[in-house]
Amino acid sequence: MIGTTRKRAMRGAAMALAMMAGTAAVAAHAAAANDAGAADGTRPIRVIGHPDPEGLLPDTDAPKAVSTIGAAFIEKQAATFNAFQLVNILPGANVAGTDPFGLSTSSSLTLRGLGQDAIGVTMEGAPQNDIGYYFAYPAQFADPENVARVELSQGSADIAAPVINAVGGLLALSLDAPHRDFGVMADASLGSFNERRVFVRVDSGNLGQAPVRAFLSYSNNSADNWRGPGVDKRQHIDAKIAGEWGNGNTASLSVSYNDASNSTYLSPTLADWQAQGRGFNLSASYGAGDLNYWRLYRQPFRNLYFAAPVHLVLGTGLTLDTTSYLQFGYGNSPYGASLGPDGYYPGTYLGTQALDAPLKLAGLENGGTVNVLGNWLGEQMRAGQIARLTLARGAHTLTAGLWIDYGSDRVVESFTPLGANGDPVDGWARDEHAVRTADGRLFSIGDTKTITVAKAFFLADSVALSPRVTLDLGFKGVDLLHAGRNNLPGNQGRLHFDSFAALPRAALHVRLTDRQQVFANITTNFRAPDEYTLYDTYDGYGGIATYGTTALKNEYSLAQELGWRWQGRNLSASATGFHYAFRNRLVATMANVNGAMVNTTLNAGRQESWGVDAEVDWRPLAGMSLYASGEWLRARIKDNLPAGGDFLPTAGKVAVSSPAWQFALGGTYDDTRLFGSFAMKYLGPQFATFMNDERIPGYATLDLSIGVHLAGWLDGKRTDLRLNAINVTDPHVLSGVQAVTPAARDTIGTGGTLIAGAAPSYYIGSGRAFMVTLARQF
Repeated sequence: MIGTTRKRAMRGAAMALAMMAGTAAVAAHAAAANDAGAADGTRPIRVIGHPDPEGLLPDTDAPKAVSTIGAAFIEKQAATFNAFQLVNILPGANVAGTDPFGLSTSSSLTLRGLGQDAIGVTMEGAPQNDIGYYFAYPAQFADPENVARVELSQGSADIAAPVINAVGGLLALSLDAPHRDFGVMADASLGSFNERRVFVRVDSGNLGQAPVRAFLSYSNNSADNWRGPGVDKRQHIDAKIAGEWGNGNTASLSVSYNDASNSTYLSPTLADWQAQGRGFNLSASYGAGDLNYWRLYRQPFRNLYFAAPVHLVLGTGLTLDTTSYLQFGYGNSPYGASLGPDGYYPGTYLGTQALDAPLKLAGLENGGTVNVLGNWLGEQMRAGQIARLTLARGAHTLTAGLWIDYGSDRVVESFTPLGANGDPVDGWARDEHAVRTADGRLFSIGDTKTITVAKAFFLADSVALSPRVTLDLGFKGVDLLHAGRNNLPGNQGRLHFDSFAALPRAALHVRLTDRQQVFANITTNFRAPDEYTLYDTYDGYGGIATYGTTALKNEYSLAQELGWRWQGRNLSASATGFHYAFRNRLVATMANVNGAMVNTTLNAGRQESWGVDAEVDWRPLAGMSLYASGEWLRARIKDNLPAGGDFLPTAGKVAVSSPAWQFALGGTYDDTRLFGSFAMKYLGPQFATFMNDERIPGYATLDLSIGVHLAGWLDGKRTDLRLNAINVTDPHVLSGVQAVTPAARDTIGTGGTLIAGAAPSYYIGSGRAFMVTLARQF
């Protein structure tokens, strides 16, 4: 099956290359037509597109591995693609998607084998990771029409980056600047699975005589689930106002609002996949006792983000950069559950406290079991500021900065009644509609509030040892505090976890020629255990299902890179060798607690990883760019894994979600009439357990786009018609590991104990989809 999939992908890639090569003659014809028009005295056709659409490997002199997706590539992709989908072809990026349009929250990104919760994410310099669990949700980010650049730092975050989990690198989004002229841009898209999307953006242009500009955009998107019942809906607003004055002073304020209601795609075990394949889905209709009804798994979320970066020139060689941010989030990740003496949650205990009377819920009066909506409600607020002062004097560029971040996270696992047709009374899990105890208290199996405070300082010096050699030295100190309260009756009340991480770093950059450079660096990174590990969970019978702990240690990594770059007129290339050494490797997974899938963390001890990333961008003709990337990775567990008072013999095993090989091919073409792109990715097999006793095979995907610029045939204003074919080869595959386990099979531990196995779960790769988009500039 995999061999057939790879052959299909290769054939598709070859067709794309042939299509692009064939259109080269059209480029010459279009150029000749423009010249002829000018000679006749007629108005020449305005060039739409990019004479050299790099978009995939722009020039950089960063002393570390960094890959970038630019606007020239982004604008040719499907209008619904999120940031994870866009970076899929970059070296080291392993994206496990579950729906073709990027709307679902059921997706993941790993980088050099490191999970999504180990990758810092920023937008306009402000953090986007969940403050409690460190995950980032790309479906909430800015619309792609407003994204100018997506930058992926595979090895480490910048020293000033406001992130506390970036042992695996940094994903940074930069928004498009407001345009200097007034204008309106509108997109309309139709696609497979009843996909419908509209997007409108208005740019103010210069506001009076002041050098201030702004844009405001709105999008509305909906699509049926491509497998199983359900529908995804998303409304989104982006806005940015920017000003500049004096000699290089700039300031801006960005706002991003997301309102979405998405369906859950079930994640099968390997046995489920082998038995049902893509048929492993939720139920389309509700029946008595049915906890798999799709409306019980709809996830409503609302998020609001503010970011205000400011750059001030204070004097010769002295600048101040600050970024202030504020964020709000509210949403529910529900599931089907039951309450009553015979249900998963008997409803006779609140935490460890026995209830004297039945719950206030119709149907429980006579000891029956009642279906309800099990809630996982998250309510977050986060605010912070980064300030960085830079002084350039002689050969030195000195940087000193501070960062402070305050976050509040309330998590409630309550229950909401259902109507007669199975629809929840309130899918938002508001307290006023939730099930109550007989004495009026909110009935829940989890009720916590955590305050997280991060404080950091950093110092750095970039020393020009010669006109071509630069040495960077830096130190960052981070203090992280989790102060929480478990509001359920039991042994826990208030709790406290505080840790400090010292993070030195150094880098050397040498420009061998104007085209060629080499670099080397050594960095340290850390990640504190997420907040969920602090709290007890309850079994519904008055007992403890899992015990919270403050004894988990910070994950700490020491990383080195050695890299080379060539940046030529028609060819750019880079290659980076890397090495990681981890202590207290924290691996996020999901655990089943009374039927609910909850976040949990495994401490895998030490891990060591070696690898090579490479990428090349060749621009043989004006308007054409061909790109290739690849990674070889050797990631090994160094310790045996604790399990039930014994140890699993995991030392020497391959780390989970760490394919040894991955390759990508991509490219863009634009001749001012026709344009297109392709992106093919192959991922090797990856293990889902620490014992390496279960894995998924490798697979390949292919996305294509082709379009036409209609401006020359209409009124000269930008009008583009584009067809995107997503996952053209339609491989029936598991795209990634959703929840790892220590072992899939029963295993004898090093101490002779029989340790029970548990089946991992997986993401099902999305199916083939098509989308047609008409974009118009007014």
